[in-house]
Amino acid sequence: FAEILPEAQLHFWKEGETLANSEPADYAVVWRPPMAMLQGRTDVRAVFNLGAGVDALLKFGDALPQVPIVRLDDAGMGVQMAEFAAHAVLRYYRRFDDYEEQARNAQWQVLKPYDKENFSVGILGLGVLGRRIAQALQHFDFPIRGWSHTMKDVPGVTCFAGKDGLEEFLRGTRVLICVLPLTSETSNMLGRTNLSKLMEGAYLINVARGAHLAEPDLLALIKSGHIAGATLDVFRNEPLPKQHPFWHEPRIRITPHIAALTLYNESIRQIASKIDALERGQPIHGVVDRARGY
Repeated sequence: FAEILPEAQLHFWKEGETLANSEPADYAVVWRPPMAMLQGRTDVRAVFNLGAGVDALLKFGDALPQVPIVRLDDAGMGVQMAEFAAHAVLRYYRRFDDYEEQARNAQWQVLKPYDKENFSVGILGLGVLGRRIAQALQHFDFPIRGWSHTMKDVPGVTCFAGKDGLEEFLRGTRVLICVLPLTSETSNMLGRTNLSKLMEGAYLINVARGAHLAEPDLLALIKSGHIAGATLDVFRNEPLPKQHPFWHEPRIRITPHIAALTLYNESIRQIASKIDALERGQPIHGVVDRARGY
């Protein structure tokens, strides 16, 4: 920030500072801040979140300053999400887990490939990240489906929307990728009721938030065979506790919340440009709708 906004005075908030003894600020740049940093502030004109998900901020409710909350639009996260999701889809589609198991047993056998025409990939959430994932997967000629709260028009994607469209979306999906924002409506959305509607032998990829997933339900559906497996990057408790049963289920692939890391140079440039726009009275993208939660 000092390089990009040399005219700015930077202050690092420290644990223990209160509203009474904290230096004034025009803007706050945060990631999972304690409530004490922001509660009661009337000096800040906007709060910038160093990520796309703002659930860790919005949980403070009315304690937050009544100013715009601004999330990152992309800042290099979209391509990372696309890389991660494409890798997980292709790993399942090309049966690489099965071939790895065979290799461990010195077994040489060609497995029957899946029929791509019936191997539909469904994306829960068609925002910036969901669209980038869809764009990447289209290169491999998968049938792509997408669901969102309100109807979207995404080239090459069969779109569904709302509660009425969710069941049809799920029943025609073989691989489900979740990139939804976490809200009261989407919490536990990946539970037994919805996961059971997926095609037999479906696969789950969650790169959104751990609270979307009802973890015991996924384990039960994997053991029953209805869900073939999962790639999970996010969890309710992070780091994932060592005693968690996910570690002992070979059909679940675990990564430590790395699907899309914040790229600081890109993020700082984006935030700096938005601060500059606000200073000149211009509108900016990425302002969060607090009622919707994203």
